[in-house]
Amino acid sequence: MATATASVAPPSTSTSSVLLHRRLPSPAPASSAFARLPGPPPAPRRARLLLQVALTNAVTSESDDVAAEEAAAAPKIGRRVRVTAPLRVYHVIKAPDLDIQGMEGVVKQYVCVWKGKRVTANLPFKVEFQLAVDGQPKPVRFFTHLREDEFEFVDEE
Repeated sequence: MATATASVAPPSTSTSSVLLHRRLPSPAPASSAFARLPGPPPAPRRARLLLQVALTNAVTSESDDVAAEEAAAAPKIGRRVRVTAPLRVYHVIKAPDLDIQGMEGVVKQYVCVWKGKRVTANLPFKVEFQLAVDGQPKPVRFFTHLREDEFEFVDEE
């Protein structure tokens, strides 16, 4: 009976294997942790408190401006408007390349304020229009965002 001899490779002495087996230094106590970190030391407690008070006062004054802006736009919501500017919209599937100048619609939403915060909307008024299309029993409803100088309010008599 023949015995099989297994050859065993000698341990590797390459740098990478030596680094893998090197023991890491023990962690330092928590009190000296800040001494080893780069950068400035943490701010004292009083400075953090003053910063928090300054930020809350700035937010409060801005929320007053947002509330005033929302209150100024509220009477315009629900009113009928007529488009005065020459505008073409391309998002109405049943009537592509539609010129909406002279069309009348209803202001549905003011979109510059969202969840109590000011947003930078270029076209702040969302207006709903209805368009009668041949072959459709109901008129097609679509929405368009407009600036205030692109429409006029229609006096309801």
